[in-house]
Amino acid sequence: MAGAVTEPVWPPPPIPPTTGAHGSLSGVPPLTLESLHRPAPEVAPDLLGCLLLRRQQQHLRWGVIVETEAYCQSEPACHGHHRRSPSNETLFGEPGHFYVYISYGLHYCCNVVTDRPGWASGVLLRALDLPLGAHHQRRAAGPGLLCRCLGIDRSFDGRPVTDSAGGLWLMGRPPTVAAAMATGAMDLRQDQRIGISRGQELPWRWYLGASASISRRAPGHRRPHEPHCWSSAQLLEP
Repeated sequence: MAGAVTEPVWPPPPIPPTTGAHGSLSGVPPLTLESLHRPAPEVAPDLLGCLLLRRQQQHLRWGVIVETEAYCQSEPACHGHHRRSPSNETLFGEPGHFYVYISYGLHYCCNVVTDRPGWASGVLLRALDLPLGAHHQRRAAGPGLLCRCLGIDRSFDGRPVTDSAGGLWLMGRPPTVAAAMATGAMDLRQDQRIGISRGQELPWRWYLGASASISRRAPGHRRPHEPHCWSSAQLLEP
């Protein structure tokens, strides 16, 4: 049909066959729930470079997390700052679950609950680097785009982040990503949060500057030229 949008072919992620997929790399560690029992500003940068995977029937979509933001009950931009309610109940729950909400009635946003039960704390997943090539590098560059790209909605609210059977889950950093981050090659950046009207002064946004999939860069930080951009497609190279 004329004008129809063609869904790109997603390559399998670089994880061992025992996780239900295959790829050219092995050794991707699982994400430990213990690592999420910390304040959101500590967890947020540690989620960079990790994999977010979404299985829908026979289709498996995935990407590398390249931008995150932290939110905490003690500051005014957090959903749990003023009160606990049915809509934000998950954010007050056990760390290690997804907190999915709808923003302005338009798009979904996916968060990871952190810290401790009874205290609203979470990390917003702001952007993914997709293994689909240059034409799709901005397809998940923003929290709403990320959820639309992977088909994430409120049905995933409250689900464990490490349970692949639920259709949406996290895994740790692939070894090559961890090595590149350790050397500084991924250009880890920290800046103020964006898209909020309160608490903007807190430097609680982190991103990997080497990726072209960042929603918005810090003032003065230019996007790297195409040959120097890092892409998650590189994880599939032999």
